[in-house]
Amino acid sequence: MESKMKRTLVKSAPELWELADDLARMEAWMAGVVGTSQSVSVEVTDRQPERMLAWRTSGVQAGDARIALELAAEGWGTSVSIVAQHSRPDSGDVDTVLEQLLDELGSPARRPFTRS
Repeated sequence: MESKMKRTLVKSAPELWELADDLARMEAWMAGVVGTSQSVSVEVTDRQPERMLAWRTSGVQAGDARIALELAAEGWGTSVSIVAQHSRPDSGDVDTVLEQLLDELGSPARRPFTRS
């Protein structure tokens, strides 16, 4: 199955790239897509800095799944498109994971040396 989400975030492509191009974060997002709470090993299949990042499950522990994230400048922010290919029967669960992924990318970053 395939699930898609798109949202414009008020962050620059370099800011979003710094968040997305992180192996631990990619593994956590993939765990959500395949429906497990355990870490899922991933392999990056395409990396075009500040434009496109794609990765897939590595090994057989979680089944076959892929995620592709595209960034494009749009107005005051960056358009983020995510496509997840997966074998879960209920794509609504994956849609929720993708919404959470976009929420995480769009949330304000904590800055060091500032008071909360």
